[in-house]
Amino acid sequence: MNQNKHKIVVAITGASGAIYAKVLLQKLQQLAEQIETVGVVMSDNAKDVWKYELENTDYQQLPFTIYNKNDFFAPFASGSARYNTMIICPCSMGTLGRIASGISNDLTSRAADVILKERRKLILVTRDTPLSLIHINNMKTITEAGGIICPASPSFYSKPKDFDALASTVIDRVLDLAGLELPSFRWGEK
Repeated sequence: MNQNKHKIVVAITGASGAIYAKVLLQKLQQLAEQIETVGVVMSDNAKDVWKYELENTDYQQLPFTIYNKNDFFAPFASGSARYNTMIICPCSMGTLGRIASGISNDLTSRAADVILKERRKLILVTRDTPLSLIHINNMKTITEAGGIICPASPSFYSKPKDFDALASTVIDRVLDLAGLELPSFRWGEK
């Protein structure tokens, strides 16, 4: 792996918030010079939610390889492939619970397990509200294991003009956490 370029897994679950996944994938395309490869895995529900919320199937035109949700031969199903970051966006509470419990019953949960065991960067963009104590305890477990919980809580101080700009306030933070360099609104900077 080129030490200066990122190998990233993006998992998209069926939680509401397909706009976050769309903006994330668009920004990853714009940051291509910093990225060696991006592998994408989508659940069936994620595809349905994308179609319902965004009224398109644009994920099919992405320049990234989309892996089947049960493809355990995907490179990031093993630590030897050296993917350094996994972003689950949006992350459903069911997915979060399976990861917290160590259940690797699909490619998303297996890849997250690999990222955690290899001490690499796992970022979960959670979307549900309100949270039950089960959700909070699962978030605690993942945090203690080295994962980062980054709720899809947009900020307003950049005065976003539309839904994509609002979603970008979350995604820019996610990409910062992933270690990518990008132009973004920075508090206190002009």
